[in-house]
Amino acid sequence: MRNSIRFILQSIIVGLATAAIILLMWPELLNERVGRTDQGYVRSYSDAVNLAAPAVVNIYASRIFQEQVNPLFQDPIFQRFFGEIQPQPNRRRDSNLGSGVIMNPQGYILTSAHIIQGKDEIQVNLNDGRQVEAEVIGIDTDTDLAVLKISLDNLPVILAGNSSKLNVGDVVLAIGNPYDFGQTVTQGVVSAKGRKRMGITTFEDFIQTDADINPGSSGGALISATGELVGISTAIFSTTGGSQGIGLATPVNLALNIMQQLIEHGYVVRGWLGIEAQILPPDILWETTVENGGVLVAGVLRGGPADLAGMVPGDIILKVGGQPVGSPQQAIELISGLKPGTHLDILIMRGWEEMSLQAVVATRPVYGQ
Repeated sequence: MRNSIRFILQSIIVGLATAAIILLMWPELLNERVGRTDQGYVRSYSDAVNLAAPAVVNIYASRIFQEQVNPLFQDPIFQRFFGEIQPQPNRRRDSNLGSGVIMNPQGYILTSAHIIQGKDEIQVNLNDGRQVEAEVIGIDTDTDLAVLKISLDNLPVILAGNSSKLNVGDVVLAIGNPYDFGQTVTQGVVSAKGRKRMGITTFEDFIQTDADINPGSSGGALISATGELVGISTAIFSTTGGSQGIGLATPVNLALNIMQQLIEHGYVVRGWLGIEAQILPPDILWETTVENGGVLVAGVLRGGPADLAGMVPGDIILKVGGQPVGSPQQAIELISGLKPGTHLDILIMRGWEEMSLQAVVATRPVYGQ
């Protein structure tokens, strides 16, 4: 028994000594397992970048316009002394810089709407050096998303992930073209999910990250540690114009839905009632018997679905389709998610009386096209 114990102890000591020698000779082995993905521990995110980066493009959008001629040249008194002078108007180019992501082999690219809106020349530069003019398929200013199309063979395509499976603390990488510096990768974590009421777009459900997103990176890719697209970089919160560790990205699940509708219709189909909703003022909330909140109808568009249903300014919306509403944003999201033509029950309070109205949902007008 004593010999067996001695043999075991000798084996342990030899094993520990061997491990120490190996680590002294090859210390990099100690750092091989830094970072974590679903497949295990990795030292580098180069595989994820190599998988996604070829599908991230640089976008240069511009519009050429002519400056107006100074009206002084058309003044009769000026012409009396100096004669008729017909100066040639100067031509100027208004340009935007951004990024985009190639989503499929057909050449459809997701990007940010504010990059290309109002521009008539859009050039896409691929990571492999190719350059091509792009066609605008559709713009949705309500989510600041747009779809472009290019016609090239052998296009690299990104792998779309599932943004609903993201967790706070997950490692993410942002790929874009900040300040036209060239394709750049930054690394961070998911700082928060479901950020709303940022005042950036009408429909907000942002992923917040501390991965640096700078001007020029808008429309670029936010990817997971395994190289899957989880968001489209949209905006930054900054007091200086540069990144301060608060970047916002549109979740890929939402972006894919918008992309599909822009491809099919050229615009996004959303439900609409034609009302202006506001937060319920504290004095009205205190004077009424509303317990679970509600939203105040500040305006009703004449001839719109709400007007035809009998809704008037001053009504308080309590429920939409049986679901309580506590904020204007929630009411808009509920109504927008309904299919046009849907018959909708709306519970309101008018004065001290609860009433039920029935409205037929219409198609939300498309603005900013």
